[in-house]
Amino acid sequence: MKEKFINSLKDTLEIQNREILPGDKFREYKEWDSLAQLSLIAMLDDEYGVAIENEKFMKLITVEDLMNEVISHSK
Repeated sequence: MKEKFINSLKDTLEIQNREILPGDKFREYKEWDSLAQLSLIAMLDDEYGVAIENEKFMKLITVEDLMNEVISHSK
């Protein structure tokens, strides 16, 4: 799950030649902007069937937070 999620995140944010770690603060990526946010929310819905409300999404800080949110919805 972790590797697939990170690969999906890299594809969505168009990150190349750089490792993504669970502790990374994804909003600090140079690729992060409002379009990246919309793309990430769409990817979570399309690939994992997880719809995260904006208020909840804004509280997610790290890549691991995102993964844990997806996992919590898949149980």
